[in-house]
Amino acid sequence: MTPSPNIILIHCHDLGQYLGCYGVDIETPNTDQLAEEGARFVNHYTAAPQCSPSRGSLFTGLYPHRHGLLGLAHTDWELDIKQTVPYRLSKHGYETHLFGLQHISETPDDLGYDEIHTAGSLSPDVSPEIHSINRAKDVADTVASYLNAGIESPFFASVGFFEAHRIEMEEDEEEGDVLYGFGGRYEGDDPDSIEIPSFLPDESGIREDLAAMRGMVYAIDDAVGKILDAIKSAGLDDETLVLFTTEHGIAFPRAKGTCYDPGIEGCLLMWYPPLIDAGMASEHLVSNVDILPTLVDLVADEVPHEVDGHSLLPIFDGDLRYYPRDEIFAEITWHDMYNPVRAIRTNRFKYIRKFWHLPRVFLPNDVYASLAGREVRGHYGRPSRVYEELYDLKSDPDEQENVADDEAYAQIRTELMSKLSTWMHETDDPLLNGPVIPQDYDRMFDGIM
Repeated sequence: MTPSPNIILIHCHDLGQYLGCYGVDIETPNTDQLAEEGARFVNHYTAAPQCSPSRGSLFTGLYPHRHGLLGLAHTDWELDIKQTVPYRLSKHGYETHLFGLQHISETPDDLGYDEIHTAGSLSPDVSPEIHSINRAKDVADTVASYLNAGIESPFFASVGFFEAHRIEMEEDEEEGDVLYGFGGRYEGDDPDSIEIPSFLPDESGIREDLAAMRGMVYAIDDAVGKILDAIKSAGLDDETLVLFTTEHGIAFPRAKGTCYDPGIEGCLLMWYPPLIDAGMASEHLVSNVDILPTLVDLVADEVPHEVDGHSLLPIFDGDLRYYPRDEIFAEITWHDMYNPVRAIRTNRFKYIRKFWHLPRVFLPNDVYASLAGREVRGHYGRPSRVYEELYDLKSDPDEQENVADDEAYAQIRTELMSKLSTWMHETDDPLLNGPVIPQDYDRMFDGIM
């Protein structure tokens, strides 16, 4: 095993686990190959069901309320530490590169990269113009050229694709409002030919949006294949760790923007032949806060004591003992609006605590103003929020039956509520002190209140 392997972290938008290797009825041969030749994490969840906070956790190993991104980076929030993956790996002799999307800072020069390629400095705006700059195809072309140019090792490359984020389409004349979809550049599938995830209703708007999104998934898969081919043609197979992941679930109702499983699930594939056995499928409960400590452990044989994540290396190394997680945590505070939610998930149960009066199921703007959103927003949008939710994932994997008030689950509810409260206190969650105000609001009211 190479002492300091090259590391390529490929990440995309809003994909969840919508891949063939996760059992979806879609052909994704390149990501499937990555799973077949490496490891697939079956129970991988993200720290937040939204972009910037989750990406901040991926790159710092900290939960959102600990790294500062309690909302989107292009609005009122910013990372308040400089302990990202590139900073840490630079200390161990790595040359660090940013390709394409990042969306954790408006000032990417502060993220610790030695070189920023393509459009890494831009936030992933939903406009077609910005989307076109960070397209998977174009970013992958740049990465492939870099890999085949005779590079120096070891290097770390963050490779970010815009897909599969919704984009703002032309105004819908019939409905008289903005419509968010998946663009006209991608060849999707026949809406009548696809399977609908069990947590979504089988309605025409759902089918049309899913069919269109699949075109973006094909673009992601093609780009992954191009990068894998470049790694092999450059002769870097045995000295490069490749990770492929996303920041949260698909941009559909009861997924993106919620702490239900379809909102916080994320693919996680890892490929490194000298260490990872081909075809490994880990059932362990893992979080994206575990990525940074895993990388630092791999290159420096240590795990930073201040991070929230755990190293995953012992899962691959039989000489090391892995201590499985009993639970993972997830949160959302701000997205399009104030929406404070905290959640804890075990292998069998999910407990969700909501702290504000909003509609029963939150729909981010791009989901609300979509064909899929129109199918459900009359039902989900009613202001009938329940502040506590408990689900038995064994009997109710789609989280449809809230058993928080069921006496048979009283002990489980008490235990998970206590664990969630303890976690919030131990991590100094600002929500414990009342409503969390964005930085711009502080400046707005400075001298008035």
